[in-house]
Amino acid sequence: MMRVTFGGEELEGFPIPEPAASVRLLLPTADGLVLPEWTGNLFVLPDGTPATIRTFTPRRFDPDRLELDLDIVLHGSGAASTWVAAARQGDEAAISGPGRGYTVDPDAERFWLLGDETAIPAISQLLDHLPDVPVRVDVEVVEADARIDLGREADERWHVLAGGSAPGSTLVEAVQSTEPEPGTLIWAAGEAAAMQRIRRRLFTELGVPRSHATVRGYWKAGRRG
Repeated sequence: MMRVTFGGEELEGFPIPEPAASVRLLLPTADGLVLPEWTGNLFVLPDGTPATIRTFTPRRFDPDRLELDLDIVLHGSGAASTWVAAARQGDEAAISGPGRGYTVDPDAERFWLLGDETAIPAISQLLDHLPDVPVRVDVEVVEADARIDLGREADERWHVLAGGSAPGSTLVEAVQSTEPEPGTLIWAAGEAAAMQRIRRRLFTELGVPRSHATVRGYWKAGRRG
């Protein structure tokens, strides 16, 4: 994972994001940064090709220094990974947002956070904002050395995804083998199919009130972007 800091006068007036919010990052083309047009279905460049846009968690925004930090997972030769690995000070990109975040209930008795590597920035941010109550955290990583300091005392459970297993499998297993205590507020994010299985387990099988769980599909296996 690499932290990238964006800055510039264009960030003047950028709203302070809620924890676990989202922003869209527009990556430059070979010809530089070209702003796309919205067709009602997707953003396209002047030549008709889809714009390269990725969604990330705004890890930190400093309104005084006009700086926005994104923590980006580097994996393979994806568009964002390739750009981040080659980016240098002064390179251009464009940011839009922030999108919806998570409203923390200050009176909650306990929390349970789950996610894969793409959700680590949001989990870290949530831990910064949760009240001083018990918190369980389940994180799925592809490599054991991907474990990081989340910055807060919590019941951490790191799961290494076995080779050939479907993304999110260890998170699904964690939810299938656990019945959360009454009053637990749950936040989960990761691969879309795995999150759908987690929704089914929580809402259909366990009867967890929908107001007590936020489950988000951050990405879909086999689909670019």
